[in-house]
This record gives sequence, structure tokens and C-alpha cells, in this order.
Amino acid sequence: MEERSPIAVLVCGAGAAGLTLAIDLARRGVPFRLIEKMDRPFPGSRGKGIQPRTQEVFEDLGIIDRLVAAGGVYPPPREYRDDGSHAESDMVEPHEPTPAEPYQLALMVPQFLTERVMRERLAEFGHHVEFGCELVGFEQDEGGVTARLVGPAGEETVRARYLVGADGGRSFVRGTLGVDFPGKTLGVRAMVADVLLTGLDRDAWHQFNKGDMERQVSVCPLAGTDLFQLQAPIPLEGEVDLSAEGLERMVASRTGRSGIRVQSVSWASAYTMNARLAERYRVGRVFLVGDAAHIHPPTGGQGLNTSVQDAYNLGWKLAAVLGGASERLLDSYEEERRPVAEAVLGLSTRLLDAMKRGENRRTRDVRQLDIGYPKSSLALGSSARPGGLLAGARAPDAPLRGAAGCSRRLFELFTGPHWTLVGFETKPDIVAPRRGLRIHKVGVGRELSDEAGHLREAYGLAPGEWVLVRPDGYVGTIVASEEAPTLDSYLAGVGLAVEGAEVRTA
Repeated sequence: MEERSPIAVLVCGAGAAGLTLAIDLARRGVPFRLIEKMDRPFPGSRGKGIQPRTQEVFEDLGIIDRLVAAGGVYPPPREYRDDGSHAESDMVEPHEPTPAEPYQLALMVPQFLTERVMRERLAEFGHHVEFGCELVGFEQDEGGVTARLVGPAGEETVRARYLVGADGGRSFVRGTLGVDFPGKTLGVRAMVADVLLTGLDRDAWHQFNKGDMERQVSVCPLAGTDLFQLQAPIPLEGEVDLSAEGLERMVASRTGRSGIRVQSVSWASAYTMNARLAERYRVGRVFLVGDAAHIHPPTGGQGLNTSVQDAYNLGWKLAAVLGGASERLLDSYEEERRPVAEAVLGLSTRLLDAMKRGENRRTRDVRQLDIGYPKSSLALGSSARPGGLLAGARAPDAPLRGAAGCSRRLFELFTGPHWTLVGFETKPDIVAPRRGLRIHKVGVGRELSDEAGHLREAYGLAPGEWVLVRPDGYVGTIVASEEAPTLDSYLAGVGLAVEGAEVRTA
């Protein structure tokens, strides 16, 4: 049995969550391996919606423009009535981009295209997915995790500081840990398939018999491809014919149309909808992310997005602890992300109930822009701060002007693996420069100006205040210039002490 040199992190599962974590670790220079027991990439479009908050994450990871180019926006839903007429509507409440929220519409990118773009980004950092490599056992101790892998070259033993299970709803990692996965089966079974078909145009999301759980079917053109996605509820018991011929018969039966021809099927799946949440996200040096930690119905397009944001939350914390920060920082992962998943389970289940009634209107909740961590141990600040943003909230974007005359965005300052400290009309420096922290000053005579007042409006900053933004785009704290010791202590607690200084915990 071969034994390789130790690594920092072993990531098990190369879906969207595992790839997000791998990209984040790669850009931080953290040694890791990303393994996937499947022999080849996932071929389907199960998770096709990328919500605005995840688009912000993908901007930071350097792939948002590639994903927009690969996909497109959702076509309008077109509901067909029994009398042969139809009506189109907006699936979500229309909102225009704002300076604080530059992304407002869900982006449609089939999952296989999203993951392809992510693998290409990972390759730019010199890393790749190890397909056909399966985790078959692991043990942990105070110093790390010893994992047994089986791959094309046989069995090997790997030693890692941490193991992350991103291995889906039937997670081997979760099962081996013995972590319970309570929840319920929702009494709905459905099919989804990516097909080539003729007989329907590509300018609408075709929906038939909405609200009828025996006859309902939807046919959605998949942006960036020649395919359509078929979705339909199916009986709770019995086999379902997912061949091209079987799907064509189902479509004809449910639509009453004989001219829709299913030419081929590239991927298809039948599944029972569940809502389940892992009781723990961390056991020692092992973590759960994505579907390994939570599963819920696909209504609202929340699954892939929540999974990506799990990994985005965990990546910088693993890197910080590996770099010398306190292990306690890793406790904030479950503290912050498990309540989010609990809320998402509730939202997607409510949307499923609405779908059963024939309703498909989605509100602001699905965009995930209001997700925050105000009760987190990493949110330092008073909840009574008048009229402004609070610690733990999502950090808004804002247009700025550089002293050299070029336009800048606040998100551009955030992009990268660092923390960002922004001073608004400040005079003295509040803390000394240090590795991992970018410091910017906004105001008259400073490097940046807030000409239109969007920064001040979005953050509610008073002259002399500083806002500290975490690597994952959330506000760590907002402090006044005289609170330098408080800020310095906070930075030291998350691994950003000045070199040579004594580390103090936040």
C-alpha cells in the first residue's frame, strides 16, 4: 500500500462545493488533494440556477464573466391552459442592479458547464480533480486524519491535517463519522432529464398543468446548450421509463401534443424529495459541506448556491488556522452556516408547497443577498449601531473614484484571499499594515473618493469610521478611529497579528 507525503486538506467530492473549496485553497497556496470517486465529471444539469449572492462569490473567484458567457438568463415561464391559450409571467420580482447589489437576476448555467468552468479555473492554479479515486476509510487523531484511498493505481494511505466531506447526500464521510441526518421525506417524487427535442421553441420555459401533481410537466431550454431540461412529478412507487421513447410518451400524455419529439437523452434521474440537515458540521478535524450537510427540494434554486457558500465560508478559515490562527476559528463554520441551511430548508419546502398549488412566484429570499451572520462570534460590534450596517452583514458593493481618475468598485478591492479594511474620511492610521490585510482610505485627499455617496449610504459610515471586511465578503466589524486596540485584538484573533507581535485572541 503506497503512502504519500502529508497534505493540509483532503477534499472528498468534486462537485460545486468541492471545487469551490479547492479553488479557494489553491489561491491561498494551501496544499490539498481533491478526489472524486466517479470516473468522469457529472454530466447533468441538476443545479442550473446561480443566485446573485453566488454570482458575487464567483466574481471573487475570477469566473463570473466566464459563467455568464457559458450560460444566460432564465427564459420567461409560459403557462399553457387547457383551452390551448398561454400566458407568460416573470418568475421573480424584477429588480434593476444597484450600486450596492450589482447582480439581481438568477443566472442559468447547467451544472456540468458550471463545474467545467470551475475545473478550468482550478487548473490555472496548477491543480486538478483526481477522478476515479474513492475514499474507503479514515481515522483521525489530535494531529490529523489518516485516509485510505482506492484509485487507478491501487490503494494508498494519505495523511492530512483536515478532511472535508463534499461527497453528496449519501455522504460516506458523514456516515463514517456517525453524524445523524434527521429530516423528512416530503411525499414528492420527481424526474429530471437533459434531452434533445423538437416541437417547442427556446424562448420560454414551457409549463403544462401547473398545480396538477399527476399531469404537470415543464420543458426548459438549457442556456449555453442545445438541450432542454424536462421536469415532472412522478408516482411515488414503480419504475419510470427515462429513455427517449418513454419521456416522449410522458410529454405527449401530459401536454396533449403529439408534435414534441424527444430525440435523445444525455442525462436523466428519478428522485424522492427530502429535507434533511446534519446534526453536526464538524467532528474534530473532519468537516461536512454542501449536500453532505443538507439536502432539500430543488424549488427556488437554492442547493448548489448554498453548497458553494458553505465551501466559501470554510476555505479561508482552514487557511487561516493552517497559517497559525486559533483552532477556535473553525468552530465558526458550523455556527454560521448551519442556521443558513436550516432557513434554506424551510424556504425550499415552502416553495414546494406553493408549486403544488400552481404558484411559482419567487421573492427576494431566493437571491440570498440578505444572508448574514449577525450572531456569529466573528461579528464584533454593537447591535445598537444607529442607521448603519451591522457586523455580520453582507458587505455591499459601491462605485468609487481613484485619485488617478479611474473608476473603481469596492468589490474590486475585496477580490482576492485577503481581508480588507476601509477607512471613511479618517486621519490617522488605525492599525499597522500586515500580511493578509489590505488597507484603503476613502475621502478628500485620500486614495479613493466616494463621489456619489454610495459607500456612505450602503454602510452608514460616519467620518472617522473603519469597516473591516472578511475574505468571504461579510463585515467583521465597524469601529471608530479611537478603537484601535479593539481592532488590533480582533485581527490577531483571526490570524492577522503583526509579525513579531504577541497573538491575542478576539
